[in-house]
Amino acid sequence: MTQYGLNPEEFREPERLEQHHLDEARERLAQLRLAAEPTLDRLFRAVGHGGACVLIADTNGVPIEQRSAAADDDGFYRAGLWNGAVWHEAQQGTNGIGTALAEGRVLTVHRNQHFFTRNIGLSCTAAPLYDHEDQLVGVLDVSSCRDDLDASAATVFAMTIAEAARRVELAQFRQAYLGARFVLSPDADQEPGVVLAVDRDDLVIGATRAARRLYGISSDRIRAGLPASLILNEQDEAAEDLAAAERSVVHRALARAGGNVSHAARSLGMSRATLHRKLRRLQIRTPG
Repeated sequence: MTQYGLNPEEFREPERLEQHHLDEARERLAQLRLAAEPTLDRLFRAVGHGGACVLIADTNGVPIEQRSAAADDDGFYRAGLWNGAVWHEAQQGTNGIGTALAEGRVLTVHRNQHFFTRNIGLSCTAAPLYDHEDQLVGVLDVSSCRDDLDASAATVFAMTIAEAARRVELAQFRQAYLGARFVLSPDADQEPGVVLAVDRDDLVIGATRAARRLYGISSDRIRAGLPASLILNEQDEAAEDLAAAERSVVHRALARAGGNVSHAARSLGMSRATLHRKLRRLQIRTPG
C-alpha cells in the first residue's frame, strides 16, 4: 500500500499485455522456453490432475508459457493465471510470481496471504529461474484455484517445483554450452545441480548457479581463465609430467581408432612412422 499505492479491496481485472508485447516477451526468452518444455510437461502431468496450472513468467512477472487442463482454462484465464497477465508486485501486491521475483527464493503464497482480496482463492508456489550466467531470467510457478487445496499440499508443491526449476536451469545451461564437456562436482550429492562446463584445455567456461555458490566462482574468474582442476582440487595438469600428458593423448587416439596405428596417426595429424616412434618412446604397446 505504501510503496505502490495499491488498495487490497480493489477488484480490478488483471492487467494484460497486448498480443504484440506478449510475442516480444516470448521471443526474448525463446531459449529458456525451449529448454523448459520437457520439464513443464512433466511437471504438469504431476500436478495438473489436481486442478493446478504450470507457468513460466519473465522478470516483469508476465507468464509467457502455460500448461493447464482444458476444463480449468476458463477459471485460470479469469484469475489471470494465463500468458500475458501481469503479476509484478507493483500491479498485484504479494503473490507467488511477483514475490518470488522480489525475494529471489522458492516460496508459497497460500490463499489469504495474497495482497488483493480478489486473489485469496489462489494458492501459488514459485521458484526463481537463473540463466547460465547466474542472471535472474524468470519464475517457474504452480498455481491452483481450488478451495480444497491445503497448506500441506502447497508444501509438496514447493519441493517439487524447486527440483523442477533446477532441471530447467540445467537444461538451459547445457544448451548454452553445446560442445563443451560437463563436469559433475564430487560434492553434487550434498549440493544438487553443481555442474561445470569445461573446454578442451580443461578451462572452466561456465558454471551453474549452484557451482558458483559452492566454489565462489564469478564471471570475472571464468573470463580470466580458470582451470577446472583448481576448482575440483585435482592435481593441475600443468604440474604433471609432460610425458604422462602425451601418453594420455596417444592412448585416447588409439582407443578411438580401435588400436589401428594408421588411423590414430591421421587423427593426431602425424605420420605413421612418427607415431610409431612416440609409441616406442612412451613405451605404449599396441594390440598385435
